[in-house]
Amino acid sequence: MAVAPQVLAIDLGTSGMKAALVAADGAVTGWAERPVPLHVLPGGGAEQDPLAWWDALAEVVADLGRDHPDHLRAVTTICSSTQGEGTIAVDANGEPLTRCISWLDMRGAAHLRKQFGGFPAYGGISILKVARWLRLTGGMPSVTGKDPAAHMLLIRDAMPEVYAKTATFLNVLDWINLKLTGRTVATVDSILTSWVTDNRKADAIRYSPELVAASGIDRDKFPPIVACTEVIGTLAPGAAAHLGLPASVRVVAGAIDNTAAAIGAGTVRDNEPHLYLGTSSWIAAHVPKKKTDVLTGIASIPCAIPDRYLMTALQATAGANLTWLRDKIVEYDDPLLSAGHISRDEGTIFDAFDKIIPMVPAGANGVIYTPWLYGERAPVDDANLRAAFLNISLDTTRSDLLRAVFEGVALNTRWLAKAVDRFLGAPVTSMVITGGAARSGSWCQIFADVLGIEIRRDANPVAVNARGAGWIGAVGAGMITFADLPALSRNDHVFTPGADHATYDEVYEIYQDLHKRLAPVYRRLNRPAR
Repeated sequence: MAVAPQVLAIDLGTSGMKAALVAADGAVTGWAERPVPLHVLPGGGAEQDPLAWWDALAEVVADLGRDHPDHLRAVTTICSSTQGEGTIAVDANGEPLTRCISWLDMRGAAHLRKQFGGFPAYGGISILKVARWLRLTGGMPSVTGKDPAAHMLLIRDAMPEVYAKTATFLNVLDWINLKLTGRTVATVDSILTSWVTDNRKADAIRYSPELVAASGIDRDKFPPIVACTEVIGTLAPGAAAHLGLPASVRVVAGAIDNTAAAIGAGTVRDNEPHLYLGTSSWIAAHVPKKKTDVLTGIASIPCAIPDRYLMTALQATAGANLTWLRDKIVEYDDPLLSAGHISRDEGTIFDAFDKIIPMVPAGANGVIYTPWLYGERAPVDDANLRAAFLNISLDTTRSDLLRAVFEGVALNTRWLAKAVDRFLGAPVTSMVITGGAARSGSWCQIFADVLGIEIRRDANPVAVNARGAGWIGAVGAGMITFADLPALSRNDHVFTPGADHATYDEVYEIYQDLHKRLAPVYRRLNRPAR
């Protein structure tokens, strides 16, 4: 049988480069990935090498070709989903002048305050300037310095020789598209956190001359803006050779990860949320209007659907807490593996975690974990918050600590979900859960119990970003429409709240109280050096 036309869906996350072959009906054939290291630097720095991304992309495409040659030959379109809020300075030839400054990087915070300070101020930023951002963009730069608005100022002020050579500042998605096509563009969602666009009309996102002038960055260093579904070209000769694909393959602009996940989850109808669980996590839902909740840091922002916005409520770290637990606390050959009855041949340390969790009662025998490993974004924007285990005793076991980590992320999500309910104007009673960490059935049940709502698991949660990129590519190529997606989406299990929900009601009250009491302590411990 002939293979249906395929979209090569690129999924570039913080943990590494992934790719899949996606048909218009959402069928995902093949999956390949390569890790890419994150370089954590003193003073809040976090970077990745974009050339390592590009090399990894060639490797994963080669893997797909070996395993699924007929499907790779059927590729007509490429579309990407990438991590957002990264910044790469490129020269006139499109070559990177720096490593990518990651969405985790906070070194630009002081430069942001210097550029946008004034009295009265919020987080060191002029209230008058904040009001202008909210009116035009729907949001504002993070006072933590974790987005391109601050990254670009960091380069301007701390790396003037790089700034002088910079032809364009690109987000992660934009750089991948430049490498694929030779064309320099930004999408309506990738440009958002440069905070220089007028977003008041969803189908007409454009630069605001007023915001660009105030940004402190030269106008010609910002790329042209395109829709996520726009065909931006075909493969450049060098890209075609690098990937082993015909130069006739078209490239659709694509989207950053939270935009793509909302498409891949099939949650394209108004006010229909999904919860994404990856390195970070978020709750998102498409909505018809631009809106901002200043107090919680939740806003509706430009997205892949041309006449809609995407409400996005972001938590800084979710699955990253498990990665930290694995890499910093539990080594792969630790006896904890045998406690989960998992050998090297049977699975990973995460499979062991999933088996251990049910052995510990809800509430983790009194241990509470706060999952703020790298600050928080919503429902509070606070770079000073840090993770902590509380109420450890001589009786506490590592299994208790493990369950507390899973519960802590879910408790933080409940805190966020309450703000989402207010934003949407009605309580959410059911939610799709997706992302790589959603493979844990134990964690999904904890989310159902902690949130007290129905949790519907995506049938292939690890592929949600790739599937979203595939569907955006298919829409851009004219194969389907966004309205087709709900009927094409699949869930494999529904988790409903059980008796443990009552236990978590009490734990949640304590969790909220802990934030109020600990936030001032963290401000003292982690305030920037003067």
